Amino acid sequence: MLLFKLGLVALSVMLSTLAARRFGHRVGGALAGMPMIAAPIMAILLIDQGVAQVRAIALATLACLPATILHIVTFAKAAARFTWPVCLALALGGFLVAGVALAAVQMPPWAVCLVAVASPAAGLWHAAHHSGPPARAGVPRIEFGLRIAAAVGMAAAIILGADAFPPAVSGLLLAVPITGTVLPCFTLPRYGAAATASLMTGFLQGLHGFAAFFVALYWGLAAMHPAAAFCVALAAALGVALAMQAGVRLAQRPPA
Repeated sequence: MLLFKLGLVALSVMLSTLAARRFGHRVGGALAGMPMIAAPIMAILLIDQGVAQVRAIALATLACLPATILHIVTFAKAAARFTWPVCLALALGGFLVAGVALAAVQMPPWAVCLVAVASPAAGLWHAAHHSGPPARAGVPRIEFGLRIAAAVGMAAAIILGADAFPPAVSGLLLAVPITGTVLPCFTLPRYGAAATASLMTGFLQGLHGFAAFFVALYWGLAAMHPAAAFCVALAAALGVALAMQAGVRLAQRPPA
């Protein structure tokens, strides 16, 4: 299971980097924000642990989503003034504080879902926006490999550490945005603050699909067969992602 999770992390970073090469930093970030890692893991958990446990995990993931948004926004804002180690420290610090605070708040499921759905939109409103055209990222092969190695190493440390802590701490560790941490640390020193802001804005766009997946999965598992609920969740994530990209293209279209 550990090797499978690490393989998903590597695949996510690889696809996001290839998308950035071809379409620009924002598209790479949007792909990284989607549940490419979480969805296959949830499918396996549905088989191994059953509906009740998966619904609990889905709700816990949604409860931590505002902390993930804070992490992304903090890094994007700090990138205009600081180097990547400072940005990373500020982003992870904000994530931990928000995550602990959210864990202490007991909200009903409908409120957790509502806050989770609204969080990416709030993040987009606050984040720095890249106003120029989407430039391709000429990521050299050595950096390509380093991105994957850094992401896999971080994921392994988090997953192994989570097994040694209580459930509340484990849930917080597993909610750390791995691709949202590794990719900007490479993007900022090589491509600058504007490219980093574009990457993180795309990540926030992708997290709309992430939130839609877990909301649909949580409520779908209570009303239909697990396989059907999972397919509905995937369709919800894809539909929201396509709607977001259509909205971005519409907003970028010059006035007639």
